[in-house]
Amino acid sequence: MKHGVDRFVNTIKLGDHDECRLVVIQDQLQVCPYLPDMIARMPLRLPVGTFSGQMMDSLLDGGYRRSGDFVYRTQCPSCSACEPTRVDIQNFTLSTSMRRVLHRGDASVRTVRGPLQSDAERVALFNLHRRGRGLARSEEPVDDEGYRSFLVESCCDSFELSFWVDETLAAVSIVDQTPLSLSAVYTFFDPSLSRLSLGTYAILKQFEIACAASMRYLYLGMYVDRNAHLNYKARFTPQERLIENRWVRFER
Repeated sequence: MKHGVDRFVNTIKLGDHDECRLVVIQDQLQVCPYLPDMIARMPLRLPVGTFSGQMMDSLLDGGYRRSGDFVYRTQCPSCSACEPTRVDIQNFTLSTSMRRVLHRGDASVRTVRGPLQSDAERVALFNLHRRGRGLARSEEPVDDEGYRSFLVESCCDSFELSFWVDETLAAVSIVDQTPLSLSAVYTFFDPSLSRLSLGTYAILKQFEIACAASMRYLYLGMYVDRNAHLNYKARFTPQERLIENRWVRFER
């Protein structure tokens, strides 16, 4: 995939005929959300014109992630700790601990697949997760508008997995779907239900969906070795990480 870049517009070549135009909406240095005392650059780009699932597949393959209607790829000035990560669906194997998580969750959690949506219950759980996991960057809770712009608005085919325990919403996963892959956008859950390992369980249910559809990859977002909230992804193998523009395979 070749990239032609100017200050405001990226035209990304996808094969011999198709191309995707991305308009730069925001591009500025910011405090890194993943590592302390680091400066990040994550330009937000808006897809314009025809935007297909095949184009999203190519963007994922190039290390892009989605946030709301936008896509982004880290271009930090002095750090390359963020490594886009994907798992080979057909060769993925469950560890013994993952089998226990799946068995325990299937016995007590009800999973519902549906459209992206926002309501008071989801927004409250999102904020509970941010506070309980130490992810909040300010004291102000996210409101309905902020939740929608981050997790409900989308430029591609997306769906929600909601997880229920005793008729109470326990976790939500936002997932993008392309012809070849699923991409785990964001998962949040009730921190008090740690016994169910809902973060891991949500990923395992996405593996089940991707495997049933004979997909090639499940994209897990950024792996950052020094971030405890992101380095758990190393447990899902065999996986590939995009390092210096090359997908490098990692075994268990």
